[in-house]
Amino acid sequence: MMCTGKAARPAALDFPAGRASSETEALRGHRPDMTSSSEQPGTGQTPAGRPGGDLFYVPVGWLIFVMAWSVYGLASAWWLVGNSGLPDKIFNFLLGGLVANVIIILWGLYLLGLAFGRSGRFPRHFTVWQIALIVWVLARQAYVLVVPDFVFSARSLGISAIEIGIGLLCIYLLRGGSGAETVYAKPQTEAPPVGASIAAALLGIVLGAVVGAVGGFLAGSVIADVAEVSCFEGGCGYFAAFFGLGGLVVGAIAGGILAVWLVHRRRRKPVT
Repeated sequence: MMCTGKAARPAALDFPAGRASSETEALRGHRPDMTSSSEQPGTGQTPAGRPGGDLFYVPVGWLIFVMAWSVYGLASAWWLVGNSGLPDKIFNFLLGGLVANVIIILWGLYLLGLAFGRSGRFPRHFTVWQIALIVWVLARQAYVLVVPDFVFSARSLGISAIEIGIGLLCIYLLRGGSGAETVYAKPQTEAPPVGASIAAALLGIVLGAVVGAVGGFLAGSVIADVAEVSCFEGGCGYFAAFFGLGGLVVGAIAGGILAVWLVHRRRRKPVT
């Protein structure tokens, strides 16, 4: 056999280029690893948005609102101090409400720490908190309906129904298998201890309440002077105190949230 002196060449392809591209697409359909990171295997399409989307953050907003309402309930119950003229059943009911507000706020701070810390445990812990809150609302409403010292109020019953409805919606949004864990979980980082979040939140609430109350009272005094609010029977003083109470509530909530956010922003570190 003689050598011709010519280099061997690959055989020419005997099928059209269009067929080659179609076979490549077919291979993509059978080989998941050949698809791009933004395409679903076997479809070549961009995956649809996460079920629920931004609705997963509704429970956090509801949590903040409930905490703010609880702080307002604590701040507006100052008149109970030294008031012994109420019937025992009503006084005990109001006192139980104050205790419930304290528990809601402290428990809510823990949940906010989980939420801001991007912890996958937030959906499960929030569900437990929300169930406990629904039980409290039902027990409170049942007590009001049973005890004859209270007068039936359709408005109160409607508010309780709205609270329960929103709570059930939040539980549904964070149900198992909804993908909520992937929204809040951030496994690449390690969150600071929960105790640090609670301590920072309590400090933020106290400082925020003081700053908000002082600022609100001063703002109310200035507005009362500018608007020439009458001081007859302490009218201007009550006007300024109203602004101070509002500043206390807003400052407490804003201070607690800001403190938790700062702790998780500064102390969060990558997992090694």
